[in-house]
Amino acid sequence: MIIISNVTYPPESAKEVARRFLTAPVLPDFLTKKGPYISVDVKRGVHSITFYELDNSHLAQGLIAVGESMAVYIGVPGYNYEIKTYLDIEEGLGMIGM
Repeated sequence: MIIISNVTYPPESAKEVARRFLTAPVLPDFLTKKGPYISVDVKRGVHSITFYELDNSHLAQGLIAVGESMAVYIGVPGYNYEIKTYLDIEEGLGMIGM
């Protein structure tokens, strides 16, 4: 299973986001983080996506850990995020009885 965080913020908030990134809590060992990967558009701002791989048995703790890592950015002007979980294909097929 993976958790994906999608983040957007305006370019003028980039320095504050970078400063807070350096203070973000350390993630637990059961999460394998890939990213953040950044895309920048002067008109639309910055988009960041991060993938967190984990075993299903740690889903609740993983969501809490990712949420806590996003919480350090609360108050940054224009900062928005969403956190979603995604199943791998075998898990997804199981959900539809296959």
